[in-house]
Amino acid sequence: QVRLEESGGGLVQAGGSLRLSCQVTGNLFSLDDMGWYRQATGNERELVAPVTRLGLPTDVDSVKGRFFISRDNAEVSLQRNSLKVEDTAVYYCYAGRWLGGEPYWGQGNQVTVSP
Repeated sequence: QVRLEESGGGLVQAGGSLRLSCQVTGNLFSLDDMGWYRQATGNERELVAPVTRLGLPTDVDSVKGRFFISRDNAEVSLQRNSLKVEDTAVYYCYAGRWLGGEPYWGQGNQVTVSP
């Protein structure tokens, strides 16, 4: 069984920075890509930072140049700089399964960016 535990959310002013971390426990060899989604109130869940099994990130236009993801064996981190009010959302860590199926999810972490 794989478990994802997130930390690092909170309140920050626009222009500031926050770092989210996702600690993974369990069968790490069963995992494929990992990363972060976010969901703002009234919106669908949005992919913001994926990273492959080999640790290669993929840019997402909405956060390009501001959000940076890193991955080691048991932890995925998301450094977010130059935060905007529209970045306010619940951020979810996810881990895809190598053999397919529903990904694993973290519990979600609220990030609020004030003007």
